[in-house]
Amino acid sequence: MLDVPPPVVELRDVARVFPGDPPVHALHASDLRVERGDYLSIVGPSGSGKSTLLHLLGLLDRPTSGEYLLDGEPTSQASEARRTALRGGRIGFVFQQFHLLPHRSVLDNVLLATLYSGVPRAERRARALAALERVHLGHRLRFLPTTLSGGERQRVAVARAVVASPGVLLADEPTGNLDTHNSAEVLDLFDELHGDGLTLVVITHDDVVSDRAHRRVRIADGRLTELA
Repeated sequence: MLDVPPPVVELRDVARVFPGDPPVHALHASDLRVERGDYLSIVGPSGSGKSTLLHLLGLLDRPTSGEYLLDGEPTSQASEARRTALRGGRIGFVFQQFHLLPHRSVLDNVLLATLYSGVPRAERRARALAALERVHLGHRLRFLPTTLSGGERQRVAVARAVVASPGVLLADEPTGNLDTHNSAEVLDLFDELHGDGLTLVVITHDDVVSDRAHRRVRIADGRLTELA
């Protein structure tokens, strides 16, 4: 019998409660499975619990109860060192803000990401070049981020996120700072990456963005509901 790989992401009754009077139930007990090769969007309005869920999925916060398994490995009680290693090696992040170093070249911005993601020194430059070719920016290696369009800067951020070949790419409002044309280019790039086998989880308030995914989950008042 063939071994079936575990989900890339699995939440089992995960909840996040912030203390207070009364306590704030930012995420009610929730289950979620993201299989290898999934393209999932999590859509919800401001204040729905999206940021809380992102922080949990990205190992930036711990659940109050329940278990989060990443590639089958329990993480909720893992040491901070182990969680940091998992975050650096298995999760790629793309944010609304590009978070690029303005005085370093496009290539340097991606190379810097290899320093903390476990890429062997001998492979770093080749991996960075391949990541930039993958996002169609091989002709912009020496450019500074300040000379690029918003869509190009976000593509640099995507290259930085995928340079270590993560198991999952988490994108938080990835088109929030882009106009319609550049938004479409970034979403087309996500389609390409998904076509290459990358697992994507996109968190957004925008139905246009969420509709590009193959699966959709809505979050409202800290509760997850899978959409048809």
